[in-house]
Amino acid sequence: MQKKLLFKILAVIAVMLLIGIPLLMIESTIRERSAYRQDAARSIAEDSVGEQTVYGPVLVMPYSETYEVMEPVAGDEKRKEAKRYRKQLRHLVFPDQLEVKSTFGTERRYRGIHQVLMFQGEHAVAGAFTVPPVSALPRTVERSDIAPEPPFVALGISDVRGVRDIPKLRWGARSFEFEQGSGLAAARQGLHVPLAMADATAGPVQFSFGLSLSGMDRQQFVPLARNNRFAMASSWPHPQFSGRFLPEQRKVGEQGFEALWRISALSTEAQQQLRQRELAAGSGDEAARNAARNAVPDSFAVGFIEPVNIYSMADRATKYGLLFVALTFAAFFLFEVLKRLPIHPVQYALVGLALVLFFLLLVSLSEHIAFLGAYLLASAACILLTGYYLAHVLRDRRRGLAFGAALTALYGVLYGLLSSENNALVMGAILLFAVLAAIMVATRKVDWYQLGGADAAQILTDRQKAI
Repeated sequence: MQKKLLFKILAVIAVMLLIGIPLLMIESTIRERSAYRQDAARSIAEDSVGEQTVYGPVLVMPYSETYEVMEPVAGDEKRKEAKRYRKQLRHLVFPDQLEVKSTFGTERRYRGIHQVLMFQGEHAVAGAFTVPPVSALPRTVERSDIAPEPPFVALGISDVRGVRDIPKLRWGARSFEFEQGSGLAAARQGLHVPLAMADATAGPVQFSFGLSLSGMDRQQFVPLARNNRFAMASSWPHPQFSGRFLPEQRKVGEQGFEALWRISALSTEAQQQLRQRELAAGSGDEAARNAARNAVPDSFAVGFIEPVNIYSMADRATKYGLLFVALTFAAFFLFEVLKRLPIHPVQYALVGLALVLFFLLLVSLSEHIAFLGAYLLASAACILLTGYYLAHVLRDRRRGLAFGAALTALYGVLYGLLSSENNALVMGAILLFAVLAAIMVATRKVDWYQLGGADAAQILTDRQKAI
């Protein structure tokens, strides 16, 4: 007769594995919905503006170099002097000091039911250059002649569609408007200011300008100055700092965040990287030019992220779906063992399906309301349905209420696991240990050999007495 107990255990395990099929289907649905959201984000970026990367300003000094060479004369061993010209040479001058003060606001853009967070940045940029004399420009040949050309100030911006107003550069005592195009060979997206030769006389010069720039998801900066100082502030309370440099100081709270970076040229190769990109972009090697355009110098960024990604949270929740079913089935089996209340495999399956549908309700509701509200509604619906059903299956309202209370605690623990990603492992381990301890304590006096040999008629008799 012990085979009956074994068969019941196998039947319960089989039902639990079958429940895994709709659970996998729901996981696939969540991934599809997440992909739709990413498509919506890409569509909004294509129609408006995407992530932003700002580097500069950089003073670009074009010049031509003239030098003499000796060429052999045909049929004659003598050589004669000939002039050769090397044009389109450029020297990049980086700021000695660069200070950027940024404030960010946020807004939401919608595409169907999907929404994307956008930011609007107001940047106050100031600093100083030391303009080198013409004699200090690098030569490719010794004792060559240098002919300088009008310089310009370049500002790289990855997506110029985010520029809201035409910025004005204060250069020394003069003021200039920025024009389209960065003028750099490595990255043409951006702005530039043409200068006259008289504006680039050797010596120090102060500069400043304001930049109103919007974007999506992330704002990135490349620290190109000798000494860089970036200060950011926003009312958005969920920043994500990334890149080669984390902020030296930061304050994050419900009212927003403040962050400060101080970066010296000794700690970054951004200047060398930009120079190499310019050389590669100006070469005749197509592969080198493409690599130069795709390369990104050392940078840091602040991301404006949603506190709750409903699809990632729902996907994480489904990872615990089979555990939910297993714990519920274990509770059913304990009722059968301790209370002699036979539960049919079909009843196991119906309760398992109700638990699985919770995850589908969660993701569908969270697309329209806040995730916490969706979680409360979905869990309440499943708890009430399961409790009502089990009150009749177990022939006792108190047992139905007890199972409902246990499910409530289980859903509460699951929300704790989802909300505290850093502590999810320890919380899950404690939960499993507590469940195992409860099972061991509850079954510590059970004689499994005697239980396995019990007659089915006796079990039914005991159930009738319990009713």
